Amino acid sequence: MNQALSRRSFVGALLAAPQIAKQNPLDMRIEQVATSEESYLYRTPIKFGGTVVDRVTLLNVKVQVRNRSGKTAEGFGSMPLGNVWSYPSKAMAYNQTLDAMKSLAARIRRITADCREFAHPVELNYMLEPAWLKAANEVNAELKPADPLPKLAVLVTGSPFDAALHDAYGKLYGKSVYHCYTREYLWEDLGRYLGNEFKGDHLERYVLKDPKPRMPLYHLVGAVDPITQDDVQKPVGDGLPETLPQWIDYNGLTHLKIKLNGDNLDWDRDRVLAVDRAATETMTRRGTKQWFYSLDFNEKCPNVGYLLGMLRQVKEKSPSGFDRIQYVEQPTARDLKTHRQNVMHQASKLRPVVIDESLTDLENLKLAREMGYTGAALKACKGQAQALLMAAAAQKWKMFLCVQDLTCPGASLIHSAGLAAHVPGVAAIEANSRQYCPVANKEWESKFPGIFVIKNGFMQTGVLTGPGLSAV
Repeated sequence: MNQALSRRSFVGALLAAPQIAKQNPLDMRIEQVATSEESYLYRTPIKFGGTVVDRVTLLNVKVQVRNRSGKTAEGFGSMPLGNVWSYPSKAMAYNQTLDAMKSLAARIRRITADCREFAHPVELNYMLEPAWLKAANEVNAELKPADPLPKLAVLVTGSPFDAALHDAYGKLYGKSVYHCYTREYLWEDLGRYLGNEFKGDHLERYVLKDPKPRMPLYHLVGAVDPITQDDVQKPVGDGLPETLPQWIDYNGLTHLKIKLNGDNLDWDRDRVLAVDRAATETMTRRGTKQWFYSLDFNEKCPNVGYLLGMLRQVKEKSPSGFDRIQYVEQPTARDLKTHRQNVMHQASKLRPVVIDESLTDLENLKLAREMGYTGAALKACKGQAQALLMAAAAQKWKMFLCVQDLTCPGASLIHSAGLAAHVPGVAAIEANSRQYCPVANKEWESKFPGIFVIKNGFMQTGVLTGPGLSAV
């Protein structure tokens, strides 16, 4: 695809979007866009959605912007290209789905660089996303992959570009970008993005200007992670914890996210019970009075009956363990329209059931509510603008909110932590890279020790007050 085609794709999408009637003097324009990549091997593999992952490729984006008065700034965004999660395929190898996302990233870079509109970053994303989705169709037409690029993979690929724009905007005005979601900076109300129900509502109502001082950390217990010493088949031997009790002691943990397989009810039940036994013994020894679990099936349950049966058996065998379950994440297939029979009304009476993989736009959030979901998992990897808009809609509809990780290291973890710390109602934060990819965090630990070094079970999110997204 040549640059002219990229430009036509963008202009076509731009013309299709509702235009802004007035010109805000604080708007910015994109001047340059550059990308780079980093790749890392995990210290230990992680299994989710039936697939074991042992590596990550980060997509880094730098943008240069200027405002109407000519002032310039540079923004930075970074995000794992989580192809196994966002682009699952039984017909394609890991490198094939990753290469398709890389090809899309090259097109997104050109489309974004071609944008010459002055706007707020939320507005820029609203204009650009249709062109990014159209570019995915062009990749599919050119590469003819066995499985076409899904929308979730497009959001993940576009997210570091979106992050870089928000980062640049905050730096343009020398403040945290979370101070730049007020009506002074973003004139348009939420009706523009979320429909008539939100007319007159503004984003500032749903976003905290200043971060929560600290947040409990949700530690991931992966499906192949050892729980006790008896489970350790081949020690990593790098000085970091190897078992769940060791991690609890090391970080003072009180929140545990348990990955489940969704294809063997007995195994899933026993996994929860094993975690509960190890956690109870360790927490009791430490004098911890209260702790929590979340359950993540990564959409692998065949139906809601499987989930209800598993929860019932956990409650029968460990009532206290069941009581510690805070919420259940995406139990069944992500394609809600195709699987309308997978309603969650009964399950949501037991615990909040949140969508994750399904949450790609407002339409799916509405559909999820109709199907009985009572919560939404926000993710920085779906884009800062989208995450904020979905957070606003979910708050208005009184849904349970959490912010989930994509094993984000470095700047992407700061981005994710900042999102969690600025959305009301989000009570805890997930940060898996310290377990699986600590090498990618090394240079960041001294700059943001409260984010990358966890003590007493908390991340010190109050430090995220720097300009932009606070990363660099």
